[in-house]
Amino acid sequence: MEDLSLHILDIAENSVDGGATKVEITLEEDTEKDMLSMEVRDNGRGMDENTLAMVADPFFTTKTVRRVGLGLPFLKQASEECEGRFSIVSEKGKGTIVSVSFRRSHIDRKPLGDMGATIMVLIAGNPSSDFVFHYRKDAYHYRLETKPLKEELSDVPINSPEVLRIIKEDINKGLTEDARNDTNKPESSGSSNYGTRKGGI
Repeated sequence: MEDLSLHILDIAENSVDGGATKVEITLEEDTEKDMLSMEVRDNGRGMDENTLAMVADPFFTTKTVRRVGLGLPFLKQASEECEGRFSIVSEKGKGTIVSVSFRRSHIDRKPLGDMGATIMVLIAGNPSSDFVFHYRKDAYHYRLETKPLKEELSDVPINSPEVLRIIKEDINKGLTEDARNDTNKPESSGSSNYGTRKGGI
């Protein structure tokens, strides 16, 4: 996979395939510690100990349509090559948490990619599922949650083309908003079309 957003898409789609009705995606950049971390947390069926022990094996998959499952093993390798860590915690009947980190400035770290498109694809293909996307860079925060958004939209489907377009644009704007903030300004908060932002010191 060419960028990290595609890994997130793969993990989140596996969460939905595993019966999750809610998937939380957290992306955090810590410039002081020089770390980039990602977490995908779901409330799906989870895995037993035997399955959990095998998920990092590139020749293991629970899908019958694919002979090998390379997503998690490749992500684990990419993390370790960039002085990061990879972990997966799962409990049968309670869900799964995939966490991965990278040294942010490492020359071999994959680019983040198009997170707006990633979340858009997840919502488009799984409109009945609830997704939470949280981005943090130092003291700046951006959050988008589809459950209250669907309530706000009322009779308008969340996977309608216009809504998806706005969601994609809003997320990508949210990921770059901190770069335009004056870091000397006091903390402030606000909302955009769909996501909420909170700027730091």
